[in-house]
Amino acid sequence: MMGIDVYKTIEGIGLVPVVVIDDAADAAPAAAALKAGGAPVMEITLRTEAGLDAIESVAGNVSDVLVGAGTVLSLDNAIEAVERGAKYIVSPGFDMKVVSWCIERGVAIIPGCVTPTELLAAIGMGLNVVKFFPANIYGGAEAIKALSGPFPDIRFLPTGGIDLDNLEDFLMPQVIAIGGGWLCPRKNIKEKQFDHITEICAKSVDIVKSKL
Repeated sequence: MMGIDVYKTIEGIGLVPVVVIDDAADAAPAAAALKAGGAPVMEITLRTEAGLDAIESVAGNVSDVLVGAGTVLSLDNAIEAVERGAKYIVSPGFDMKVVSWCIERGVAIIPGCVTPTELLAAIGMGLNVVKFFPANIYGGAEAIKALSGPFPDIRFLPTGGIDLDNLEDFLMPQVIAIGGGWLCPRKNIKEKQFDHITEICAKSVDIVKSKL
């Protein structure tokens, strides 16, 4: 996926599976399962020791799946993730050092922003795509609609508390894509139930595409 526009790719898919990997050997099969379900993108979190190895595995073995790093909490995290093959960085909050480093190097960055002050910081850095996390705690779809009043050019990636039951609520022009762990459950990965992951993704993709 050399030369791709990460944001356009994510928008085209409409979903960003948030993936927690405990064994890096499961990363490539999980990526293949997501692709088979119509969601060839994954945000591999750095919540486990296997996270970086998992990113490297997908980047090296499943080139047609867009892989990024999530739960990036420091500049060191961001640097190593990109060195391992991450094509984009997602952070639960707004870290000026991480954002600046990514912008300087042309790496797509999606920082977490849920308040007007954080959104102003993102806009000040030239960004217009932010993560809205945890979406269910910070007001969900209604909060995104309200924030879009004063910030009409911001596109949100809501994540947290979203699943098949309420996915449709977040399908609105202000949302670039919808993220979440329901698309690739950690339990299914550990138990190597990759067919189930494909099934969940396919159902979610159908919901997203039906509203386009």
